[in-house]
Amino acid sequence: MPLDPQARRPLSEILREISEQSAPTVSIGELMERFGGRAMGALLLIFALICILPLPPGATTIFGAPLVLLAPQLVIGSRAPWLPARMRAQCIATADLRRGLPRLLRGLERVEAVSRPRLLFLFGTWGHRAIGLVCTVLALVLILPIPLGNMLPAAAVTVLSLSLVQRDGFLALFGYTLAALSAGVLMLAASLIARVLTHVFELLSLA
Repeated sequence: MPLDPQARRPLSEILREISEQSAPTVSIGELMERFGGRAMGALLLIFALICILPLPPGATTIFGAPLVLLAPQLVIGSRAPWLPARMRAQCIATADLRRGLPRLLRGLERVEAVSRPRLLFLFGTWGHRAIGLVCTVLALVLILPIPLGNMLPAAAVTVLSLSLVQRDGFLALFGYTLAALSAGVLMLAASLIARVLTHVFELLSLA
């Protein structure tokens, strides 16, 4: 069986073509077709990248929703993505992609230049499920309206999804590290908020 020609092209090249196309929008279904056999990791990657972009408040809730649907599919062992028809028909404005994606793609191209398949034991059945579980938890964080709370989780999902595309275990380990760092920062922020609220309630009770 001949290889999918898209599988031989760097993912950054496909994403650059999408962001530079003349059509005003691109549907999620079109993205799935463009990515071919790498659609699962590629879709996780592109939605995570979008969540990193400087978008209006609440945008990560919208673009994080597909991550909440896709990541659990890795947990149950699916290698091909499924999305409901309504979500496949949803469109992303190419103008939004052109605004921030090229800068991120330069970093992606540098990673692709040095990345290669390695530590492949991290991508067996349980490896995929572990990545899916971590990405699911991070996606749930992304859809929450937490000011400035999306950067680290989105970066972790980006690196983990890229590790799936490249089958690079070093990237997977780095992604797990970012996920752990995200959890630590969020726990610290929650602790500080809880302390502030406790202090405020104490002041109110003394008033």
